[in-house]
Amino acid sequence: MTVQIRNRQQLIENGVTSVLREARALALNSIEAAVNAADPRILIESKIKRENSTLTVDSYAFNLARFKHIYVVGGGKAGAAMAQALEEILGSCITTGVVNVPRGTQLKTRFIELHQASHPVPDREGEEGARRMLAIAEQATADDLVICLISGGGSSLMPLPMEGVSLEDKQALTSALLKSGAPIGEINVVRKHLSAFKGGWLAKKAYPAMVLSLILSDVVGDHLDAVASGPTVPDPSTYAEAQKILENHGLWAKAPDSVHKILLEGVAGLIGETPKPGDLAFANVHNVIVGNNRTATQACAEYLKSKGLKTIHIDEPLDVEAKHAGQALASLATRVSAYGFSMPKPLGVVAGGETTVVVTGGGLGGRNQELALSAAMHLKDAESCVIASLSTDGVDGPTEASGAIVDSFTVGRAKEVGLDADGLLSDNNSCLFFSKIGDLIFTGPTGTNVNDISVIIVL
Repeated sequence: MTVQIRNRQQLIENGVTSVLREARALALNSIEAAVNAADPRILIESKIKRENSTLTVDSYAFNLARFKHIYVVGGGKAGAAMAQALEEILGSCITTGVVNVPRGTQLKTRFIELHQASHPVPDREGEEGARRMLAIAEQATADDLVICLISGGGSSLMPLPMEGVSLEDKQALTSALLKSGAPIGEINVVRKHLSAFKGGWLAKKAYPAMVLSLILSDVVGDHLDAVASGPTVPDPSTYAEAQKILENHGLWAKAPDSVHKILLEGVAGLIGETPKPGDLAFANVHNVIVGNNRTATQACAEYLKSKGLKTIHIDEPLDVEAKHAGQALASLATRVSAYGFSMPKPLGVVAGGETTVVVTGGGLGGRNQELALSAAMHLKDAESCVIASLSTDGVDGPTEASGAIVDSFTVGRAKEVGLDADGLLSDNNSCLFFSKIGDLIFTGPTGTNVNDISVIIVL
């Protein structure tokens, strides 16, 4: 399925000048190219080949004839598309499978059950699916192959709290962590130490079966222990680190009693740590990245190059607070617009990563919308500049928008309809700002998840 921006024409026509309309079209087209390059089906088909009974994945080769059973488990926002692609390759070789996917997923499969659950706050359906996956892993033997389909969002979609921690407690803590502005890696350290599934536990339960994890990374730097909290990856973090993270974000005192109990007992060595590097459980585990943020940003940059733009592909990931990232991108765009001799125009700049938002206001928005609003407020005299930012999963924060697009006229257009950009940014209300001027980007859920894409166009 090709992802398209649903309101593309309106977003282009919102450009006040013909130059801005051209720049907006380039930005939106490049973002579409980025998201479609991260289609899980395309990525899996390019990584996995089957010839008779031999399955080749990167440098690994598996003789399917030696396995009595092939089980498929996993979860994440890309889980449905990954399952579909795997079924095209393996078909009836799959014994059974369960993959947790976001509620509302429309894709269909034949051999792998797509079990719908909640994201970003876990729910009972997610817990039920994770429990069924763990049961499948535990029944696997040395003669079986367990294929795990892992993608971003899997932490919330595959919740299985440790004994003594209720799902309600985990829901409350997850919500608090998301609002605190904690990076996803830190959030996942906490999640792993309250889970019976993540942090390597799935691999531990599947041993001695052969395990192949196909991973679509939504983590800056592709730290595999952080993607969906690493259910098949050794966990180097500790209970003490999990406690420290909660303290650093002012959440330790507010955490449920069950969380205090588990983490303090873990720090004291009264309960076992998550499986660590060197554990025998990982001897038969093969973790393969099938795609990541760079997959998308490279496609974005290649599109702009094909349209004749000088293109800068920023390697350093955007992993700072969203409003600071927006200011930095706007500053770069303004400098290029004013001093084109140092970076010749027409120019495209592509960046990727995942920013954070510290929620202090009562508004509604997402990190890409907040980045874009901050950028709009700092685009001074850059009349030929456009900045767009989008979440590749198609869902930016708790909104239906994927992101937003801005130019040097954005704040002025907002003032004409009575909007205060600075006040709305302070209230974390970027969604209201962009909805009023019609500059929200809508794709709907894309079926993939490789972080965010930000694009600068200077003509």
